[in-house]
Amino acid sequence: MKNRSGGLVYSTEQGKMCPVCRNPVDQCTCGKSERPAGDGVVRVSRETKGRKGKGVTLISGIPLDDKELKAYAKVLKAKCGTGGTVKDGVVEIQGDQRDLLVPLLQQKGWTVKKAGG
Repeated sequence: MKNRSGGLVYSTEQGKMCPVCRNPVDQCTCGKSERPAGDGVVRVSRETKGRKGKGVTLISGIPLDDKELKAYAKVLKAKCGTGGTVKDGVVEIQGDQRDLLVPLLQQKGWTVKKAGG
């Protein structure tokens, strides 16, 4: 008997389809993962591991959903004048920007802590 775990991948009417919930990809309900609720503290740290000695500033615990977090990360990158990205709910800003970012995050009314060394 044939394995029926696969499914419709593309439809001419809807475009790409999710093989799990069989809805169009833009309306997919199975891929939305909720981040676990943190302790309410935004942590700002610096890391160089895995980046050939180049340092990045990590900001974790920001209580925003993915779209708002990406937009806010864009604002933070513009204030710092550097690049960066958002990975798994953690904002990465290039360089050591902790002294500049902590007051910006506190202006939003969040409890901010410098984490790490």
